[in-house]
Amino acid sequence: MPLQSATASWRALTRRADDAPVLLDGFHALKHALRFGADIPLALTTDRPRTLALAAELAPDLTPVLPALLTEVTPDELRALVPRPHPTEVAALAARPSRTANLAALRTRLAPVIVLEDPRNLGNIGAVIRLAAGFGAAGVITTGPADPWHPGAVRGAAGLHYATAVERLPLAGLPPGPLYALDPEGDDIRGVGLPDDALLAFGTERHGLSPGLRARADRLLALPMRPQVSSYNLATSVAMTLFHWGGPAVSGPS
Repeated sequence: MPLQSATASWRALTRRADDAPVLLDGFHALKHALRFGADIPLALTTDRPRTLALAAELAPDLTPVLPALLTEVTPDELRALVPRPHPTEVAALAARPSRTANLAALRTRLAPVIVLEDPRNLGNIGAVIRLAAGFGAAGVITTGPADPWHPGAVRGAAGLHYATAVERLPLAGLPPGPLYALDPEGDDIRGVGLPDDALLAFGTERHGLSPGLRARADRLLALPMRPQVSSYNLATSVAMTLFHWGGPAVSGPS
């Protein structure tokens, strides 16, 4: 695609108010989105040979599709479109998955769903989504104002939003299933088996579970922790909980 057409198309796509595309910031976000079926109308790079060489090294499964997808632009053009480009100097736009399909996947799941109550840090949200995708969780639900599809969260997840169902819902809209909430006063998680249809809920980074979510939980669980240590990072807590669940064996390209 010619440079002028590529930049004009990018601006036209990002101006959509009702169907805004997802920004894939960096080669790894593009790589993962492609692997998990994202619809990507436009991908840009400042150095086409370098990007194709990176793909040959890290994602040879994508080398048949990338050449036709990539358009080379100047570094200044990329910075005009993406104010803080990823160090790989690759950026793409992708269609957001169907909310209807995501909600159906969350209801008819064969693996736990992670519930993040009112998370504030976009990097934490992205890290949790990356963990959920890696462990084969059915999805990640957030409550509160932070958009889990914000570019900061997508960058933190390296594009793995497309490998699991990611939605923002009110607590009242959670899918059915047993709700296990992580809380320091809960039962030691090491003595509890987590069912595959569980909702695994984590409170805010600062205040923990709200009274409403705590009261709604079927069971409170605690992670092992040394006395006088106040808490784990949110993503670490999710990783420990998913590791305890066990998850299915997942194979495929890295």
